[in-house]
Parts: sequence; structure tokens; C-alpha cells
Amino acid sequence: MDMPIWPGEPYPLGAYWDGQGTNFAIYSENATQVELCLFDELGQETRVPLTEIENYNWHGYLPDIKPGQRYGFRVHGPFEPEQGHRFNPNKLVIDPYAKALDGQIGYDEAIFAYCWEDDDEDLSFNDRDDAQWIPKAIVVDESFDWEGDRLLNIPEQETVIYEMHVKGFTRQHPDIPPELRGTYRGLGHPEAIRYLKSLGITAVELMPVHHFVSQPGHLAETGLTNYWGYDSIAYFAPYRGYSASENPQDQVREFKEMVKALHAEGIEVILDVVYNHTGEGNHLGPTLCFRGIDNATYYRLVEDDLRYYMDFTGCGNSLNVSHPQVLKLIMDSLRYWVLEMHVDGFRFDLASALARELYEVDSLAAFFDIIHQDPVLSKVKLIAEPWDIADGGYQVGNFPLLWSEWNGRYRDAVRDFWRGEDGTLAEFAYRLTGSSDLYKFNGRRPSASINFVTAHDGFTLNDLVSYNEKHNEANGEDNRDGESHNRSWNCGVEGPTDDPEILALRNRQRRNFLTTLMLSQGVPMLVSGDELGRTQRGNNNVYCQDNELAWLDWDLQDANADLLTFTQQLIQFRADHPVFRRRKWFQGQPIYGSDVVDLGWFNPDGEEVDEEQWQEGFAKAIAVFLNGDAIPARGKQGERIVDDSFLLLFNAHHEPLTFHLPPRLQESIWCVVLDTTKPTLVDHGSRYSGSDTLEVESRSTVLLQRV
Repeated sequence: MDMPIWPGEPYPLGAYWDGQGTNFAIYSENATQVELCLFDELGQETRVPLTEIENYNWHGYLPDIKPGQRYGFRVHGPFEPEQGHRFNPNKLVIDPYAKALDGQIGYDEAIFAYCWEDDDEDLSFNDRDDAQWIPKAIVVDESFDWEGDRLLNIPEQETVIYEMHVKGFTRQHPDIPPELRGTYRGLGHPEAIRYLKSLGITAVELMPVHHFVSQPGHLAETGLTNYWGYDSIAYFAPYRGYSASENPQDQVREFKEMVKALHAEGIEVILDVVYNHTGEGNHLGPTLCFRGIDNATYYRLVEDDLRYYMDFTGCGNSLNVSHPQVLKLIMDSLRYWVLEMHVDGFRFDLASALARELYEVDSLAAFFDIIHQDPVLSKVKLIAEPWDIADGGYQVGNFPLLWSEWNGRYRDAVRDFWRGEDGTLAEFAYRLTGSSDLYKFNGRRPSASINFVTAHDGFTLNDLVSYNEKHNEANGEDNRDGESHNRSWNCGVEGPTDDPEILALRNRQRRNFLTTLMLSQGVPMLVSGDELGRTQRGNNNVYCQDNELAWLDWDLQDANADLLTFTQQLIQFRADHPVFRRRKWFQGQPIYGSDVVDLGWFNPDGEEVDEEQWQEGFAKAIAVFLNGDAIPARGKQGERIVDDSFLLLFNAHHEPLTFHLPPRLQESIWCVVLDTTKPTLVDHGSRYSGSDTLEVESRSTVLLQRV
């Protein structure tokens, strides 16, 4: 069937419906021919050659194509794997700029550009057509009534992040209609938002929602799947599996409705984005998108052996961020999610891989320069996971201005301190006060530190205090996957126990971790379910567990009501007291030429900690004075910010310790507002003054407030 086609425009890339027809454009530098492939409701294919080429953009305008049209591309060119080219027009490829996809990948030999049975593996040529196995891109109508919705721009120091999985959060929620559970509409449901509001968080950080794939091989053979979603294949399309509607066009609208509903309740939306690699894997992976469009453009290839991929991520490939078109793809994607989908920021997975201009990580890489100059992206929240798996990839503290970082050193220091490791006191003190040793030198502020004790990758908070070893047998990899050095402590018994003393200690440790997290300078990140005592039964790598092991168990609201209440009270306490969320660094010395000091460190005997004591390996207890009268930052209208003053008493010893009030603080009256031996915060509890002493239980925290 002949299809009328006009020259159209080279930009924007992807499919753009203007109300009359649709413009299609795709970038390929090394292609010799590109065909647009249109599919009707029965799956019948019509191929339309794109003969217009400008700046390597192949384009054409079809006046009769409307939203709902399914399409893909076939790209012709050399199949020369040893030269970095893997074109195969028998493979339908996904539009990198697709706004929506219909269907999932079907795993058949046809989706590979080479033949499995050939001895030369990927050097052979597979001429089987794979259109039936490849999801089709959808032309969408992007119009939406936002009703005045805009980005919330909550200040970093007031932010509390809740890392969560779109499906796992509501999949078992009893008060959300079954047909909406595990979807964008489920997360935007009033019951889901009511819970988030009651918790007090200000932002949800969604694990990947770009359309992703599940790799063939082990997962497919064992009946498992890619639950987490860290194998993106379409950077503009919301993941189809999280849509409640059978109409593939609706996924875009549903995502927007979710964002709009969250914004209406003051909750920001941050996306976990995976621009460091794609779901096509290594040289033996399937041809789904970029590999078949222009392999040598989109991927980092081994310089002296172009058949193979540079792999900074452990996932088989790395996007070629040094290429202008790949940079443009990423920037176009980021701007789309801000301008069209109204998201408030991004967390960049394995962000060090994006900063590798050649092989070394470069903080002045083009990726950062472009973002810093962008009038849209420079104003949203930018969070780096500051490492990858290659040499020199651990870059905590080295990202530039405008960026916050997942502070891996915070996680490690806080875990080590509370499990009683020697020589952790000085490190703990740095992390508690915002990690000035990591972020102050390059002009950043305490909010550059995204503080976390747990994340999706690793033990839950409950499992952190219940297991010494990982138990990943359910993943079918003989417990070889996942991190083996967890810095965890089971409190005396591995896994579940009925021992009341161990249970009491575990509860205390959970409250210790939560208290430290919420009262540290920087931005706290809480993992979904930690406030409910969620367990993964010792599995620290549930990436493939799309089941009850990874989903949030809402019955825990009743079973662990005290822990939930404690978390809610802590988050509210932080919101009420700006001394725990300062915009500027502590000075630790007299302020403005007076005798007022903003911060003080004291031993249990009340004397100030000296330099030698910071280095003592056995020291596991400290008192920290926070002066609410010495907050240097001003409010939005220039007003002075004043708060109460506090004394934090940390005891990570295995036995109780007696703390003395520091001499210079004895003239004040202090009352207990938090004791992690207790299930909830208290309102002006026991009072102390003068030479009074108080006993702090082993492995516990007490917070005193000046009356």
C-alpha cells in the first residue's frame, strides 16, 4: 500500500503529531537506508522509506497519521561487528524518542542480529524477521490540562526523600482498588497519598520508570524478571507495565495525573534515571533499539577492538556520552520529563559513567557543562549516584556545583558506628554534621549530602539489624549475587527470633538508625517500608523478585505501629527544628566575635573532646551540642532563624554509660524529648540541670532539649 509522505522536518526527533499529521525523525550517522514501519491493529506492516536526510536525521511527514498509530523502524547499513556496525533491517527497532510503547519484548532467537547456533556467535547474520517480538512505539497526543500545576521547588534543606518502587508500593495496598494496585494511578490514589502525607516526606524518588526490558538468559529460564527496571530501552516512555489501562496511549496521561496529584499535596517527584547503559547488553545481547540504529554512535566501543563494548556499569555496555547526539538524546529526555511530565528532579544511576570523557572520570565533562548551562535542568534537583564499577569510579564528594550525591560514606560510617566498630567516632561526627570534608571545599552546602542508611540495593533496615550474611538463594544464583560486605549486625541471632532481649535490641537499633538519619545535617532519604519494619528475609538484592518478597506488606502498619509512629514523629520533629536542617556549615567556634558557639563535642564526662580522643579506636560515645541561637542563614524574607538548642547523646557501647552535662551548659534546664529505648518521642520528659547525670542505655540515643 502506498502511503503519502511529505519531506517533513528533521526536528524534533521521534514522532510528533501536530493536530493534522505526524512528523517522524530518527538519527543514524552510518545508515544507508531507513524505513518507517507502520502497524495496523492486526499487526500488518506497511514500510515507508524515509528519503529526506539532514544532519544525519532521516525524516518524513505523514499527513494522515494520528495518535494511536503503532510504528517502528528498520535501519539498513553494514553488518560488520568487527568494525562496530551491527545493522540488520530484519530487526524492527524501537524509536529512541518514543513517548509510549505497546507490549513487552518477546524473547525469541529472532530478536538477535546473529544466529545462536553459529560458532562465530555475534559475527553471523540472522535474517529472521522479529517484528512480532518487538513492542511498537505509539504516536501520542501530548495535550493535558495541568490546571496550573508547576514544579514545587522545595528547598533542599527542607527535603525528605522517600525512595520507592511504583509497583511494589501499592501492589498489596488493601484500600486501593485491585485494578489500580501497582500502577501510576495507584500511586496517585488518595489512599496512597494520604499515607505519604502522614509520614511527612516531601519527595518520592521513583525507581526507574523509563520503559525497560528484562534480559534473556538466567531470569527468563528461572521464571524471574527484571523487577527493579535498571535496563532502560526508551528514555521518553513511561514503563508500560505500570499503566492501569489497556490503551497504550493512556500511560502518558496516567503518569501526568499521578504527578499532578502528588504535587497538589506538596510532594515532589524525582526519577531514578539510567543513562549510563541500556537494556541491549553486551555484544551477545539482542538488537532492540540503539544497536540496530547506529551501534558505533550510541555505544562506547573498545578502541582497538570495535566488536566489543566498554563496560563501566557491569551491565554489558556503556552509552557513548562523549558523542553529541547521545548527549542530545539525554538532554532532550531530561527536558521532556521536566517540561512535559513536570517531574522535580533526577537521581542519576552510576553517574560516574556519564562523566568519563575518555576513560577517567572528569568532573568537567561535557555532560555536566551542558546541564549547568541549561535554563531548565539547572533549576531542578540533580542527584548523583557517585560511582560506577570501573577503575576510579568511586567519586563520592567529587561532583560539581548544583549536584547532590548519594553519600555512600555516610551509609558506611553510620552502620559501622552503631554495630560497634572501633575507630569510627571521627568519621561518624563528619557524617552527622553534613560531611563538610567531602562537600565544603568546592562551594557546596550540607544539602549536597543525600544521607541514607539503606537503599533499594541492599538490606532493608529490619534486615540490617537481623542478618550478618546475605540470603539470596531465591535469586537462583547460589547466593553469589549481591554485596557480601553489608556492615550489618544481627544482634546475636541470624534471622527471625523470639528472644525478647534480642528483639528489644533490634528495635533500639532501628530507632538509632532512624534518629541518626533524620537529625543529621544534609538531606535524609528513607527507603519505602523501612518505617514499617519491612523484611526481604535477608535477601539484599531483590532486583528479580516481582513478588511479595519485594512488595510492601501493608499489614505491617498494625504489626509495627510503634515504629511507624516513631518515624512520623522524627520527620515532623526535623521539620519543626531548623537547627537539624541548616543551609550553611557549622563553624565549631565562636560566632560573630561573641562567645556563642554553634556546635560542641563532649565526652560522657562532660569535657570537650580533644584531638587525641578523636583518634581513639575504643571511643564509641559522644555528646553533641547544637546551638539554635547560632544559625547563620536567613529566612526567605531576610528574617533571623532561631531555634531551640539540643544536646544529642550517642552511646554505641555494649553497656550503659553515665553522661554528665558539660560544665558550660549546666546553667540551663534540659528535658528529654527522645530516647531510643522508648517506642515514641516524648513531650518534655525528665529534666536535668547543673551537675546532674543521666544514664544512657547501651546502643541507644538520648536527645535533650533546652527549656
